[in-house]
Formats: sequence, structure tokens, C-alpha cells
Amino acid sequence: MTTPALFPPTLREVMLRGRWIGMLLLCLLVAGVFAWLGQWQLERAIETDPPAPGATEQVQQLEDVLQPGEYLPEPLVGQRVETAGTWVPGDFIVVASRFNDDVEGYWVTGQLRVADRTSIAVAVGWAPDPESAEAAVEELEAAADGSEVEITGRIISDEGPRVPPHADPQRLDRMSPAALLSRWHDIEELDVYRPYLASTTATAGLVDISSPAPDELSPVNWLNVFYAVEWAIFAGFAFYLWYRLAKDAWEREVEEFEDRAGEGAVV
Repeated sequence: MTTPALFPPTLREVMLRGRWIGMLLLCLLVAGVFAWLGQWQLERAIETDPPAPGATEQVQQLEDVLQPGEYLPEPLVGQRVETAGTWVPGDFIVVASRFNDDVEGYWVTGQLRVADRTSIAVAVGWAPDPESAEAAVEELEAAADGSEVEITGRIISDEGPRVPPHADPQRLDRMSPAALLSRWHDIEELDVYRPYLASTTATAGLVDISSPAPDELSPVNWLNVFYAVEWAIFAGFAFYLWYRLAKDAWEREVEEFEDRAGEGAVV
């Protein structure tokens, strides 16, 4: 009686074993999670209600755009606003390293009290040298008699404070309402706007701050699209990993079968 020939398992037979079916189900679960994350990123990649073109150029009331203490949303950066208030005497501060049409100079800033116990930092205008800036400070201080002033400009995000890179610790070279607040007077229980207002109507002999309209935002967030593609790749890799592990197991079985055949264990 002839002994029947024995053959190694096929890749399909290995993949249909219970262990690898279970691994496949696990990979399906992982891939499903990755696919959901990719869909979530795509939903946030496309702005369904983007700002209308030129929306930042339509002058709005400051209080209609932002409230004190709130961070400035990206679509509102550069929004033109108008407000009215009174200057707080003694709080006109010069900020260095300010560029106007690529020319370095100085900004004169002030605390504008727009409501009872509510203030916003205002960049009043640009000066080409410190002498002109200090002269403007003196003129603004003299005019800060409690009368109401109207300001129109663009609302800009806080640049953030930093340690001065120079010897003079009193010099400021970043427009930071937080840093200005530490030098203002009468700040007890004061509500302050986090962004600042770059005035486009300079006074006291200052030059209007160059403030072009911000670039129109794309309705597509390409970074989120990139993340969504990454999640799709991860989902595909989960299946590839299952296939690669199953194939490695099959190749090991084939090698073991051939070794036994070579030793005469298999007829």
C-alpha cells in the first residue's frame, strides 16, 4: 500500500485558521477606528460657513466682535472695528521695533477705557524715532482729560511677552497687552481685552499704522486633510500587518515541512 503524499498548507488555509480569523477581526476593529478618525478630520478640514470675502473690511463695533478676556478666533484676526472710550493718563507707553512699510520705528500705545472697568490696549500710531514717539506721548497725556475719543482700527492677537534681549529691562519690543497691563495704572478688578487694537486713525503727530487687509482664508484646512490621509494609511497598514504576519507564519510552516522532507521524515 502506497503512503499518500503530504503537502504543506497553502497561504489560504493558514489565513482561514481560527487564530488568523480572530486577528483579522481585530484589525477590522482597528481599521474602523482609524477610518472614523479620518472622517472626523475631513469634517473639520472643510469650513462649511467660511467668512464672506471682504468681511474683515466691514467695520463693526468692538463689543459685537469680541468680549474682554476672550481669545481672538482666526477668522477675526485683522477685523476692522470701531469703539469709543477715554484715555487713562500715565499709560501711554512706547513699543520699539515696530515696522511701517518695512521701515523700523516705534509705536505709541495707550490704555483706552471703553466701559466702566473695561480696557483695551491701543496702538495709537507709528513714529520714526524715539524723540517723535516721546513728543507724541506728551501731547496725548495733555489731551487725556477724560473726554471721549473714537478709535477705528484692526483687532490683532497678542504677540505675547518675552524677556528683553537688550540691557534695558524697561524697553518693550512686542505688542503684548499682558506686558502693558503690568505697567498700567488703576487696574484693580479691570477687565481687559486679550487682543489689541491697531488704530488706523493716528493722532498727536503720529503716522497711521500700515495695516493691509488680511489674506482671505481658504475654506479648506490642508493640515486636517493631511491628517485624514494619514489615518487612511494607518487603516490600510492594519490590514497589511495582518497579511504580513499570516504570510510569515505560512512561510515558517513551509520551511519546517521542507526540512522534515529533507531528513526523510516525509515520504
